[in-house]
Amino acid sequence: MPEPPSNATHHPADLAPQPRIIAVANQKGGVGKTTTAVNLATALAAAGATTLLIDLDPQGNASTGVGLAWAARAEGSYSLLAGSTSFDAAAQPTAVPDLWLVPAETPLSGAEVELVEFPRREFLLRTSLEPVRAGLTAFSYVLIDCPPSLGLLTLNALVAADTVLVPLQCEFFALEGLSQLMRTIELVRRHLNPPLGLEGIVLTMFDRRNNLSELVAADARGVFGRQVYDTVIPRNIRVSEAPSHGKPVLLYDFRSPGSQAYIRLAAEILKRERAHRDAA
Repeated sequence: MPEPPSNATHHPADLAPQPRIIAVANQKGGVGKTTTAVNLATALAAAGATTLLIDLDPQGNASTGVGLAWAARAEGSYSLLAGSTSFDAAAQPTAVPDLWLVPAETPLSGAEVELVEFPRREFLLRTSLEPVRAGLTAFSYVLIDCPPSLGLLTLNALVAADTVLVPLQCEFFALEGLSQLMRTIELVRRHLNPPLGLEGIVLTMFDRRNNLSELVAADARGVFGRQVYDTVIPRNIRVSEAPSHGKPVLLYDFRSPGSQAYIRLAAEILKRERAHRDAA
């Protein structure tokens, strides 16, 4: 782990800066959510920002996407939520330098039912990430890949996060689903996590040959303005192929349009954060 031993005595000057914890969420499936979580995490790590990817989706596709087979997932996000393992034990390095993973293991599929009786069930992930939030790790970014629903797992991610990154598919009905997510974010902000903000909206599966993609993009920018990233993620066969090889697209085909788009997205996020810090 990129962190000091848990029993060490820490002087405030020894602590790493607090990481930015980002929930990658959209209750609609098939919008490029996991693809964005995996490849953005890879691009941030490649840019020199030590990054943690937490797979909170029972489908476990983010874990597969960075090359971790189901058989290798002894402890992960379910164990972390249930309090049966430590953060140190759950996080593991990936083949990507500076990218770490808390995988989804099989019991996560029953988490929505099994965890409902836990005290403060909405805060389980936030409590588990206290060592990260306290600056006891070297992570600059934590990305949480949420399931395609607005259930207890996604709620845990929203309570644990600083901000929410929303992949928005350039398809019909996309903005309708987005409005429901925004209402949920506002409810979480009001009752459970007041500082929760919107990291941004990234347009995915963009096809310049399709008028509908342009219309959805224009509508999104008209409603959300600068909260929509300038970078768009194009439809790209190499992005679709990469998970079957257990690799992020940046490792599978670095020169592909999809890879280059995620590199630009990571650069835009880093640039915006620097500007925000300078303004503060």
